Amino acid sequence: MANVCDLCHQRPATTRVTRVMGNRRTTESLCDICSSQRSRFGRMGLGTSLFDQFFSDFGDEDFGGLTRSLQQPVERYDITEAFSDETRRVLEAAFEAARSAGAASIDTEHLLVALAKDPLGRTALSRMKLDPARVAERAESEMRRGKRPMERPELSPHAKRALELAYQEAYELGHSYVGPEHVLLGLLHEGEGLASEILREQGAQHGKARAAVAEALAPSAEARRSPTPTLDEYCRDLTRLASEGKLDPVVGRANEIETTLEILSRRTKNNPVLIGEPGVGKTAIVEGIAQRIISAAVPDTLRDKRVLQLDLSGLLAGSKYRGEFEERLKKVMDEVKEHSDDIVLFIDEIHTIVGAGAAEGAMDAGNMLKPSLARGELHVIGATTLDEYRKRIEKDAALERRFQPVVVPEPTAEQAIEILRGLKDRYESHHRVRIADAALVAAVELSDRYVTGRFLPDKAIDLVDQAAARVRLRLTLPPERLVNAEHEVVKVKRSLDEARGRKAGPRIQELESKLNAAEREVQSAQKERRTQKSSETPEVRAEDVAEVLSRMTGIPVTQMTEDERKKLLALESRLHERVIGQDEAIRVLSQAIRRARAGLKDESRPIGSFLFLGPTGVGKTELAKTLAELLFGDEKALVRFDMSEYMEKHTVSRLVGAPPGYIGYEEGGQLTEAVRRRPYSVLLFDEVEKAHPDVFHMLLQVLDDGRLTDAQGTVVNFKNTVIIGTSNLGSHLIQESTARKEPQERMRERVMGVLKGHFPPEFLNRIDETVVFEPLNRAQLRAIVDLMLEKTRRLLHGQGIALEVTPAALEALVDKGWDPTFGARPLRREIQRAIEAPLAEKLISGDIHENSRVRADFKDGKFRFDEVEAAEAEGAQAEASAVH
Repeated sequence: MANVCDLCHQRPATTRVTRVMGNRRTTESLCDICSSQRSRFGRMGLGTSLFDQFFSDFGDEDFGGLTRSLQQPVERYDITEAFSDETRRVLEAAFEAARSAGAASIDTEHLLVALAKDPLGRTALSRMKLDPARVAERAESEMRRGKRPMERPELSPHAKRALELAYQEAYELGHSYVGPEHVLLGLLHEGEGLASEILREQGAQHGKARAAVAEALAPSAEARRSPTPTLDEYCRDLTRLASEGKLDPVVGRANEIETTLEILSRRTKNNPVLIGEPGVGKTAIVEGIAQRIISAAVPDTLRDKRVLQLDLSGLLAGSKYRGEFEERLKKVMDEVKEHSDDIVLFIDEIHTIVGAGAAEGAMDAGNMLKPSLARGELHVIGATTLDEYRKRIEKDAALERRFQPVVVPEPTAEQAIEILRGLKDRYESHHRVRIADAALVAAVELSDRYVTGRFLPDKAIDLVDQAAARVRLRLTLPPERLVNAEHEVVKVKRSLDEARGRKAGPRIQELESKLNAAEREVQSAQKERRTQKSSETPEVRAEDVAEVLSRMTGIPVTQMTEDERKKLLALESRLHERVIGQDEAIRVLSQAIRRARAGLKDESRPIGSFLFLGPTGVGKTELAKTLAELLFGDEKALVRFDMSEYMEKHTVSRLVGAPPGYIGYEEGGQLTEAVRRRPYSVLLFDEVEKAHPDVFHMLLQVLDDGRLTDAQGTVVNFKNTVIIGTSNLGSHLIQESTARKEPQERMRERVMGVLKGHFPPEFLNRIDETVVFEPLNRAQLRAIVDLMLEKTRRLLHGQGIALEVTPAALEALVDKGWDPTFGARPLRREIQRAIEAPLAEKLISGDIHENSRVRADFKDGKFRFDEVEAAEAEGAQAEASAVH
């Protein structure tokens, strides 16, 4: 190794790095700093496709996304380095074949054509008892051709999967390279592309083909007995998985990886513990270290080490007798000590070692590991969450001092998008679909907004994975034509068996002819399905991600993809469809909601907080229900709390949960649990003035910071909620002011004076808007009655009956049902008493018939119900159907 670094020519060289560009290999001696920079920006991909970078050597220009600005480093083992020169020649020929054919992507048929024309490929096909010329002719006939040559065709998901399987075939056969014969096995193994279909048509079978290749090419290394049998049983070898290409790329965690490598290289206390929330990528960092070791991008002290992930549950499983678990753990520790220069032990969820295996008079795993950790005989990487580290590790000072914490923060939305771009190839290959970049962006943005309680990138990856599975599932479901044809075959066969049993000769001939036709229809439908499956690769779009998310959160997909600007601009008119009158209240509420959604507020605060004031029965609760349906797509998104239940001081704790040691501690709080389970909701605190003053103190941080900590220490996010409190305080002042026709400002001043005497000023100061509801006038009451009657009309319409209410009856309902003290609520009771109850009696007695029209009128101080003539009823029924 050179004495000085080949790049900076200043620092001493510590690492030898081999770079592969096409068929060219260059080796450099680098210092630690230059090696780190090279590994971040040279050796590995940076958010682009691994195969895109490989194929970039074939085109005249940069391939795919390489000209894009690169932001996030990727840690992965480059399986294309194992491709032999012959394989590279085959892939270049496939690239040229796809480009000249004008294909949008390099698919399996292009690879098969290139293999059938390559000398080694022809030899491999001949060993499989196949005719290379016939295979090439068949593959060329299936190649889809475009209108003009493509400059940079992409690799299709089927082809990516075939190349990954080729690498796996080479590894399992014990070969250190990927040759054309392995690519051929990968195409056959892939099973869904055109190449696999063509090879199987020609008589190729995967098992026989593999045996032929294994016989022709002797394994390069004999299987030998492992020197660490206990570790092999209870551990997962991450470095071996990295060398097989089975680990996902690690994007954007270079800083954490380098910090972990620095701690591992220390003389003492060289045991890092990764601390972060679930799903932020702690385990992925260790996998990135394993991939760096395989790629020789680590300091000499860590080169050729094995990273083994300990399965603690496997150690515990089946240990029935005292000392059995300790014996297993002792064997693991002895093997690690014996090969301490070669092994780094990774313990995921390391907090579980505290108390693991402890029985009466026995030591737990943590205490057994302490001496070896202190003497430096074990090289351990741990991973746990901050809460578990605080509860389990920090409390044991002797164990805690043996580890060096490495904090793993949640990535930003931009970093999460780059992580998904780095993982896209793996998911495209697994699901055999294309994933649009817009789907990746939507997964991050929508999960960040709608999925609370989980962390990026895990929740976004889950969305993409499930959306891809959903798209693939739609493609694999049989088409309706094929299902109907198969049902017809079964039906005809059953009839034919019956006819043969009865020896009905003419009927048998007829059914046999019918069966032949049905079987031909099945074959035709199957061929059409195969053609359709091979002709186009399904694509995962942003709409698919939104649809999956709507199932997870319960928010209709239309609410996410609908243009929210139009919805918010029409908020007043949509609220007025169900809430009659209260123009000022609806205007103030709509403006506050629009202001919040436009980003003109603190993002950590709730969407809006309002105090609804007014007499009972003027529409306060109805407005809250309507708002819940419009904002979150479901009236059930309204979570209601009757604050008369929280009048006593000891009842306040029910909102956040009982303190430790009290009954109900494990159940959580009524408020916090409701928001945790439904983060997108309208919280209605009904009759808030009746609550104990401590409730207002508790709600201060909800209104100001949008969060609340429950009794178990869990922080609940309220930033996606609308908080509404209703109160009857000042109702008499509102009614008096309305009767005297006082100005709105004067009435508001008098009401606010009452509020200030009851609520703490810091509570009122945090409310976005105090909304005053005015008493209803007669015209509004008529509209409310008509709206209530609409529900009755719908119920009758289901029985084929149309209900007509005359103006006189409408006025009578208003006169009898309106009460200035109780507002509009008595109207519903009056409709039930005066309209619904008599109609129910007439329906049961048979006085009113189906498909008729009933007119409700008010004459001589009584409600009368008359059935319209039959001829008129038919027209009324048609009219009612058109209306409803």
